[in-house]
Amino acid sequence: MRADEQRNRPGAIGARRAVPTPPSPFKLRLAARALRDGAIIAYPTEAVFGLGCDPLNRAAVGRLLEIKQRPIHKGLILIASDPVQLAPFIETPGDTAQARLDASWPGPVTWLLPARPQTPRWLRGGHASIAVRVTAHPVAAALCRAFGGPIVSTSANLSRRPPARSALQVRLRCPGTDLIVHGACGDADRPTTIRDALSGAVLRAG
Repeated sequence: MRADEQRNRPGAIGARRAVPTPPSPFKLRLAARALRDGAIIAYPTEAVFGLGCDPLNRAAVGRLLEIKQRPIHKGLILIASDPVQLAPFIETPGDTAQARLDASWPGPVTWLLPARPQTPRWLRGGHASIAVRVTAHPVAAALCRAFGGPIVSTSANLSRRPPARSALQVRLRCPGTDLIVHGACGDADRPTTIRDALSGAVLRAG
């Protein structure tokens, strides 16, 4: 067996992960409709499966937090396919912060930015800021485009437990999830880095 064939065997050390590809347009429309109807969905991201919902649906966010057993004061991440989708939730970044965003997006870096006053508390928790990311993951980005806006993105797991990396693990670890958008996670081994956009400080290493 050639070396490249050996590396690509499932479970082999150094095996390449499948290249993530978006679901069919039909499946994306179904997922977007489910989000608009208040569903909790799971979908692949840069490293793990995420749980998401319509960020402006308070009942859906509340149910998502119950599934994760996550306290509301911690706040949540929003992901988008384009920075324009995040504009209603964040204050306009200054030049330095904007340069940091431009240098890393789309990509696996989540930035903490001052939230607009109207940003719901159930998203920002006990903070004056909110964590946001323009994702480069093709499935997650396609989902945001189909939905027409950002979606909540938090790892698919119970708080303080290992995150799900497959659809099967989502089913086992997050009962109550309404829909799973299938696909491969990205190559990252850990959830995305979180940085403060004003200071550049790393708050969580990816």
